[in-house]
Amino acid sequence: MKLSPVSRPMRHLVSAAAAALMLTGALHATPAHAATLTLYNAQHEQVVNQLVKDFEAQSGISVKVRSGEGPALAAQLVAEGDRTPADVYFTENSPELVLLDHKGLLAKVDADALKAVPARFNATDGNWQGVLARESVLIYNTAKLQPPQLPASLLDLAKPEWKGKVGVAPSDADFLPLVSAVLALHGEAATLQWLKGLKSNAQIFDDEEGVTAAVNRGGVVTGIVNNYYWARLHAELGDKSTKSAVHHFAHGDVGGVVNVSGAAVLKASKRAADAQKFVAYLVSERAQKLMATSHVSFEYPLHPGVAPDPILKPFNELSPPSMSFEQLGDDSQAGKLLRQAGLL
Repeated sequence: MKLSPVSRPMRHLVSAAAAALMLTGALHATPAHAATLTLYNAQHEQVVNQLVKDFEAQSGISVKVRSGEGPALAAQLVAEGDRTPADVYFTENSPELVLLDHKGLLAKVDADALKAVPARFNATDGNWQGVLARESVLIYNTAKLQPPQLPASLLDLAKPEWKGKVGVAPSDADFLPLVSAVLALHGEAATLQWLKGLKSNAQIFDDEEGVTAAVNRGGVVTGIVNNYYWARLHAELGDKSTKSAVHHFAHGDVGGVVNVSGAAVLKASKRAADAQKFVAYLVSERAQKLMATSHVSFEYPLHPGVAPDPILKPFNELSPPSMSFEQLGDDSQAGKLLRQAGLL
């Protein structure tokens, strides 16, 4: 079942112009209301549809949703420039927001919305808003490996002893920020060496859902995924049928990078006031509770008053590497290195 546009494979990275041409025919709109706001959405469609329905009922503002892959939607926005029909962009990964901010396409988010979550999860210039967080993890088949056998560092998975024992989905948009994190913290040479090691060692999958399912059935013993893929599988299968578990890398290791889903108002929006209301709604306690209990996203709500699903490790117990979203960058170099290593 397709749970999210972001879970579908991004088989290759494309230029902004090519992505725009591809996406023009691929975008689809949620019916039911005459369009007032246009939302370009790269988050889980089921959850966003619930959010939109609730926002429309609460505000009286109608929303048309166009959904697609995060990188392709960002490329669409770059290609459209000030002619875009989009008012709000909501995506799963910060690099797309960083890209649009660097291109000068985003408006300042209202201060009250920015204050709804800790400042470190928002753009430093206030041009995009953090909404949810997720952690990169290693999942493993519990019948084939025990915790003492698991690597302390993500980089260890490129060593010869892990040959054939790790699953990755390099064409999935969710893999790009992890590569960007390795690049930011370890440099280009070490990142390329790591990717070439993965090329030698890894079983390749179309998406992280596929990695998660394969690890659970024992088709591969470990897999690099975002935390919510395993949580969703566990929710679907229950304890008895879940044959895998989550491994968190060592304190501060790049493998435990925490990234955010975020939203922004387009500078070209002709409905800026309503767009700001929608972004503020996304970080309201009401919307954050809806997302936290959706049993689809399994991400960490950023509103301090909303607890995550109890299946997740408490957010304050995570130990990600110290890095800013600006350091994480816009994924452009990550894509080049993936191609250079032969993973794309």
